Amino acid sequence: MPQPLPNLHHLELFYHVAKSGGITAAVRQMPYGIQQPAVSGQISQLEKELGVRLFQRRPFQLTPAGQELFEFAAPFFGGLAGVAERVAGKASRHLRLAAPATVVREHLPAVLSEVRAACPELELTVLDAGQQAVLELLEREELDLAVTELEGRPPVGSQCEVFLSLPLVLLLPPGCPVPQGGLSALVASQPLIRTPDETALSRSFARGLAKVGCHWPARISVNTMELVQAYVAGGFGVGLGVNLPGAELPEGVTMFPLPDFPELKIAALWRGKPGPIAKAVLEGLRRRAEALSGS
Repeated sequence: MPQPLPNLHHLELFYHVAKSGGITAAVRQMPYGIQQPAVSGQISQLEKELGVRLFQRRPFQLTPAGQELFEFAAPFFGGLAGVAERVAGKASRHLRLAAPATVVREHLPAVLSEVRAACPELELTVLDAGQQAVLELLEREELDLAVTELEGRPPVGSQCEVFLSLPLVLLLPPGCPVPQGGLSALVASQPLIRTPDETALSRSFARGLAKVGCHWPARISVNTMELVQAYVAGGFGVGLGVNLPGAELPEGVTMFPLPDFPELKIAALWRGKPGPIAKAVLEGLRRRAEALSGS
Protein backbone atom coordinates (compact mmCIF):
# COMPACT_ATOMS: atom_id res chain seq x y z
CA MET A 1 0.00 0.00 0.00
CA PRO A 2 1.55 3.36 -1.05
CA GLN A 3 2.61 5.86 1.60
CA PRO A 4 0.01 8.69 1.91
CA LEU A 5 1.31 12.06 0.72
CA PRO A 6 2.13 14.53 3.50
CA ASN A 7 -0.05 17.58 4.00
CA LEU A 8 1.50 20.39 1.95
CA HIS A 9 0.85 23.05 4.59
CA HIS A 10 2.46 20.87 7.25
CA LEU A 11 5.44 20.40 4.95
CA GLU A 12 5.75 24.18 4.50
CA LEU A 13 5.71 24.69 8.27
CA PHE A 14 8.43 22.07 8.66
CA TYR A 15 10.53 23.87 6.03
CA HIS A 16 10.33 27.14 7.99
CA VAL A 17 11.11 25.40 11.29
CA ALA A 18 14.11 23.59 9.83
CA LYS A 19 15.37 26.72 8.08
CA SER A 20 14.97 28.89 11.20
CA GLY A 21 16.45 26.35 13.61
CA GLY A 22 13.41 25.86 15.80
CA ILE A 23 9.71 26.50 16.21
CA THR A 24 10.03 29.74 18.19
CA ALA A 25 12.36 31.32 15.63
CA ALA A 26 10.16 30.10 12.75
CA VAL A 27 7.04 31.74 14.22
CA ARG A 28 8.89 35.08 14.34
CA GLN A 29 10.17 34.82 10.76
CA MET A 30 7.29 33.23 8.85
CA PRO A 31 5.54 35.58 6.38
CA TYR A 32 2.10 34.95 7.91
CA GLY A 33 0.79 34.91 11.46
CA ILE A 34 0.51 31.58 13.29
CA GLN A 35 0.86 30.71 16.97
CA GLN A 36 3.63 28.48 18.30
CA PRO A 37 1.27 25.77 19.68
CA ALA A 38 -0.38 25.48 16.26
CA VAL A 39 2.98 25.01 14.56
CA SER A 40 4.07 22.43 17.12
CA GLY A 41 0.81 20.51 16.74
CA GLN A 42 0.95 20.46 12.94
CA ILE A 43 4.60 19.36 12.91
CA SER A 44 3.65 16.52 15.27
CA GLN A 45 0.87 15.59 12.85
CA LEU A 46 3.37 15.53 9.98
CA GLU A 47 5.67 13.23 11.96
CA LYS A 48 2.71 10.98 12.70
CA GLU A 49 1.78 10.88 8.99
CA LEU A 50 5.33 9.96 8.00
CA GLY A 51 5.95 7.67 10.95
CA VAL A 52 9.35 9.23 11.78
CA ARG A 53 10.80 11.86 14.10
CA LEU A 54 11.97 14.86 12.03
CA PHE A 55 14.01 16.78 14.62
CA GLN A 56 15.03 16.91 18.24
CA ARG A 57 13.35 19.77 20.08
CA ARG A 58 16.00 20.72 22.67
CA PRO A 59 18.56 21.42 21.47
CA PHE A 60 17.14 21.72 17.97
CA GLN A 61 18.67 19.28 15.51
CA LEU A 62 17.29 17.60 12.41
CA THR A 63 17.23 13.83 12.40
CA PRO A 64 18.56 12.06 9.30
CA ALA A 65 14.96 11.72 8.07
CA GLY A 66 14.33 15.40 8.79
CA GLN A 67 17.49 16.41 6.95
CA GLU A 68 16.46 14.40 3.89
CA LEU A 69 12.98 15.92 3.91
CA PHE A 70 14.37 19.45 4.31
CA GLU A 71 16.79 19.00 1.40
CA PHE A 72 13.84 17.91 -0.73
CA ALA A 73 11.49 20.73 0.36
CA ALA A 74 13.97 23.62 0.49
CA PRO A 75 14.39 24.20 -3.28
CA PHE A 76 10.63 24.35 -3.76
CA PHE A 77 9.61 26.56 -0.84
CA GLY A 78 12.80 28.61 -0.99
CA GLY A 79 12.26 29.43 -4.66
CA LEU A 80 8.50 29.95 -4.48
CA ALA A 81 8.61 33.71 -3.86
CA GLY A 82 10.94 34.26 -6.82
CA VAL A 83 8.78 32.17 -9.13
CA ALA A 84 5.67 34.05 -8.00
CA GLU A 85 7.36 37.37 -8.76
CA ARG A 86 8.43 36.20 -12.24
CA VAL A 87 4.99 34.81 -13.05
CA ALA A 88 3.30 37.98 -11.83
CA GLY A 89 5.74 40.10 -13.79
CA LYS A 90 5.09 38.17 -17.00
CA ALA A 91 1.34 38.35 -16.44
CA SER A 92 1.57 42.10 -15.91
CA ARG A 93 3.27 42.49 -19.31
CA HIS A 94 0.88 40.24 -21.24
CA LEU A 95 -2.48 41.51 -22.48
CA ARG A 96 -5.11 39.23 -24.01
CA LEU A 97 -7.49 41.32 -26.07
CA ALA A 98 -10.35 40.62 -28.48
CA ALA A 99 -12.33 43.02 -30.65
CA PRO A 100 -14.17 43.21 -33.98
CA ALA A 101 -12.02 43.27 -37.12
CA THR A 102 -12.58 47.00 -37.69
CA VAL A 103 -11.35 47.87 -34.20
CA VAL A 104 -8.39 45.47 -34.43
CA ARG A 105 -7.35 46.84 -37.81
CA GLU A 106 -8.11 50.56 -37.62
CA HIS A 107 -8.00 51.62 -33.97
CA LEU A 108 -5.96 49.23 -31.84
CA PRO A 109 -2.58 49.65 -33.58
CA ALA A 110 -2.32 53.33 -32.62
CA VAL A 111 -3.47 52.67 -29.05
CA LEU A 112 -1.16 49.69 -28.57
CA SER A 113 1.76 51.60 -30.07
CA GLU A 114 1.44 54.20 -27.29
CA VAL A 115 1.23 51.48 -24.65
CA ARG A 116 4.27 49.69 -26.06
CA ALA A 117 6.27 52.92 -25.96
CA ALA A 118 5.66 53.04 -22.20
CA CYS A 119 6.14 49.27 -21.76
CA PRO A 120 8.64 47.91 -24.33
CA GLU A 121 8.31 44.39 -22.85
CA LEU A 122 4.60 44.33 -23.78
CA GLU A 123 3.34 40.91 -24.88
CA LEU A 124 0.08 40.76 -26.82
CA THR A 125 -2.52 38.22 -27.82
CA VAL A 126 -4.99 40.02 -30.10
CA LEU A 127 -8.02 38.24 -31.52
CA ASP A 128 -10.47 39.31 -34.20
CA ALA A 129 -13.77 38.07 -32.78
CA GLY A 130 -17.48 38.78 -33.00
CA GLN A 131 -19.73 39.50 -30.06
CA GLN A 132 -20.68 35.91 -29.20
CA ALA A 133 -17.09 34.65 -29.36
CA VAL A 134 -15.89 37.59 -27.27
CA LEU A 135 -18.45 36.94 -24.54
CA GLU A 136 -17.58 33.23 -24.42
CA LEU A 137 -13.85 33.97 -24.13
CA LEU A 138 -14.53 36.51 -21.40
CA GLU A 139 -16.71 34.04 -19.50
CA ARG A 140 -13.87 31.47 -19.60
CA GLU A 141 -11.46 34.18 -18.39
CA GLU A 142 -9.34 33.78 -21.52
CA LEU A 143 -9.32 37.55 -22.08
CA ASP A 144 -8.10 40.49 -20.05
CA LEU A 145 -10.04 43.02 -22.10
CA ALA A 146 -12.70 42.88 -24.80
CA VAL A 147 -14.22 45.46 -27.12
CA THR A 148 -17.59 44.52 -28.55
CA GLU A 149 -21.20 45.53 -29.08
CA LEU A 150 -23.18 45.79 -25.85
CA GLU A 151 -26.88 45.05 -25.67
CA GLY A 152 -28.54 45.83 -22.36
CA ARG A 153 -26.52 45.14 -19.24
CA PRO A 154 -23.04 43.59 -19.26
CA PRO A 155 -22.76 39.86 -18.49
CA VAL A 156 -22.88 38.90 -14.82
CA GLY A 157 -19.45 39.27 -13.22
CA SER A 158 -18.23 41.70 -15.89
CA GLN A 159 -17.61 45.42 -15.82
CA CYS A 160 -18.02 47.67 -18.82
CA GLU A 161 -17.38 51.12 -20.21
CA VAL A 162 -19.40 52.34 -23.19
CA PHE A 163 -17.18 54.23 -25.65
CA LEU A 164 -19.59 54.97 -28.49
CA SER A 165 -23.31 54.88 -29.17
CA LEU A 166 -23.73 54.69 -32.94
CA PRO A 167 -26.97 55.53 -34.79
CA LEU A 168 -28.21 52.87 -37.19
CA VAL A 169 -28.43 53.89 -40.85
CA LEU A 170 -29.33 52.38 -44.18
CA LEU A 171 -26.72 52.54 -46.92
CA LEU A 172 -28.21 53.43 -50.29
CA PRO A 173 -26.48 52.15 -53.43
CA PRO A 174 -25.08 54.54 -56.06
CA GLY A 175 -27.84 56.21 -58.04
CA CYS A 176 -30.55 55.38 -55.48
CA PRO A 177 -32.36 58.59 -54.47
CA VAL A 178 -33.79 59.07 -51.03
CA PRO A 179 -37.37 57.83 -51.47
CA GLN A 180 -40.24 60.19 -50.72
CA GLY A 181 -42.01 57.37 -48.91
CA GLY A 182 -39.09 56.97 -46.51
CA LEU A 183 -38.38 53.61 -44.91
CA SER A 184 -41.61 52.00 -46.13
CA ALA A 185 -40.70 52.79 -49.74
CA LEU A 186 -37.26 51.21 -49.32
CA VAL A 187 -38.76 48.11 -47.72
CA ALA A 188 -41.13 47.74 -50.67
CA SER A 189 -38.60 48.35 -53.42
CA GLN A 190 -35.11 47.30 -52.33
CA PRO A 191 -33.39 44.05 -51.28
CA LEU A 192 -31.83 44.25 -47.82
CA ILE A 193 -28.17 43.44 -47.22
CA ARG A 194 -27.06 42.96 -43.61
CA THR A 195 -25.05 40.89 -41.19
CA PRO A 196 -26.50 37.59 -39.86
CA ASP A 197 -29.52 37.45 -37.55
CA GLU A 198 -27.42 36.70 -34.46
CA THR A 199 -25.31 39.87 -34.67
CA ALA A 200 -26.04 42.77 -32.33
CA LEU A 201 -26.48 45.11 -35.30
CA SER A 202 -29.16 42.96 -36.91
CA ARG A 203 -30.93 42.34 -33.61
CA SER A 204 -31.07 46.09 -32.94
CA PHE A 205 -32.41 46.65 -36.46
CA ALA A 206 -35.08 43.97 -35.94
CA ARG A 207 -36.24 45.71 -32.77
CA GLY A 208 -36.47 48.98 -34.65
CA LEU A 209 -38.46 47.40 -37.48
CA ALA A 210 -40.88 45.87 -34.99
CA LYS A 211 -41.32 49.26 -33.34
CA VAL A 212 -42.38 50.90 -36.63
CA GLY A 213 -44.40 47.88 -37.76
CA CYS A 214 -42.22 46.80 -40.70
CA HIS A 215 -41.06 43.37 -41.82
CA TRP A 216 -37.94 43.32 -44.01
CA PRO A 217 -36.04 40.03 -44.20
CA ALA A 218 -32.50 40.03 -45.53
CA ARG A 219 -32.05 39.11 -49.16
CA ILE A 220 -28.27 38.99 -48.84
CA SER A 221 -26.49 38.06 -45.58
CA VAL A 222 -22.76 38.74 -45.17
CA ASN A 223 -20.59 38.36 -42.10
CA THR A 224 -19.01 41.82 -41.83
CA MET A 225 -20.10 45.42 -42.21
CA GLU A 226 -17.27 45.91 -44.70
CA LEU A 227 -18.91 43.34 -46.97
CA VAL A 228 -22.27 45.06 -46.52
CA GLN A 229 -20.69 48.23 -47.90
CA ALA A 230 -19.04 46.37 -50.76
CA TYR A 231 -22.30 44.76 -51.90
CA VAL A 232 -24.19 48.04 -51.57
CA ALA A 233 -21.51 49.74 -53.68
CA GLY A 234 -22.00 46.96 -56.23
CA GLY A 235 -25.68 47.81 -56.52
CA PHE A 236 -27.06 44.64 -54.92
CA GLY A 237 -29.46 46.51 -52.62
CA VAL A 238 -29.75 48.64 -49.50
CA GLY A 239 -27.40 47.81 -46.63
CA LEU A 240 -27.63 48.06 -42.86
CA GLY A 241 -24.84 49.99 -41.17
CA VAL A 242 -23.98 52.54 -38.51
CA ASN A 243 -23.06 56.19 -38.66
CA LEU A 244 -19.46 56.07 -37.48
CA PRO A 245 -17.96 59.57 -37.31
CA GLY A 246 -15.09 60.03 -39.72
CA ALA A 247 -15.69 56.78 -41.59
CA GLU A 248 -15.59 56.94 -45.38
CA LEU A 249 -18.22 55.24 -47.51
CA PRO A 250 -17.60 53.71 -50.92
CA GLU A 251 -18.03 56.12 -53.81
CA GLY A 252 -21.66 56.87 -54.55
CA VAL A 253 -23.03 55.22 -51.39
CA THR A 254 -25.18 57.50 -49.23
CA MET A 255 -26.73 57.19 -45.77
CA PHE A 256 -30.41 57.12 -44.87
CA PRO A 257 -30.86 57.85 -41.13
CA LEU A 258 -33.01 55.74 -38.83
CA PRO A 259 -33.64 58.14 -35.92
CA ASP A 260 -36.28 56.01 -34.19
CA PHE A 261 -34.14 52.85 -34.10
CA PRO A 262 -31.97 51.68 -31.17
CA GLU A 263 -28.35 52.78 -31.31
CA LEU A 264 -25.49 50.30 -31.35
CA LYS A 265 -23.31 50.62 -28.25
CA ILE A 266 -19.60 49.80 -28.47
CA ALA A 267 -18.07 49.01 -25.09
CA ALA A 268 -15.05 47.57 -23.34
CA LEU A 269 -15.69 44.59 -21.07
CA TRP A 270 -13.47 43.01 -18.44
CA ARG A 271 -13.69 40.82 -15.36
CA GLY A 272 -12.06 41.54 -12.02
CA LYS A 273 -9.59 44.37 -11.54
CA PRO A 274 -7.83 45.45 -14.75
CA GLY A 275 -4.04 45.47 -14.63
CA PRO A 276 -1.87 48.49 -15.50
CA ILE A 277 -1.60 47.57 -19.19
CA ALA A 278 -5.34 46.99 -19.53
CA LYS A 279 -5.95 50.36 -17.86
CA ALA A 280 -3.56 52.03 -20.32
CA VAL A 281 -5.36 50.44 -23.27
CA LEU A 282 -8.72 51.52 -21.85
CA GLU A 283 -7.45 55.08 -21.57
CA GLY A 284 -6.17 55.00 -25.14
CA LEU A 285 -9.47 53.65 -26.46
CA ARG A 286 -11.32 56.28 -24.44
CA ARG A 287 -9.31 59.09 -26.04
CA ARG A 288 -9.79 57.61 -29.49
CA ALA A 289 -13.56 57.32 -28.99
CA GLU A 290 -13.72 60.93 -27.78
CA ALA A 291 -11.81 62.04 -30.87
CA LEU A 292 -14.21 60.13 -33.12
CA SER A 293 -17.23 61.59 -31.37
CA GLY A 294 -15.88 65.09 -31.87
CA SER A 295 -14.97 64.63 -35.53
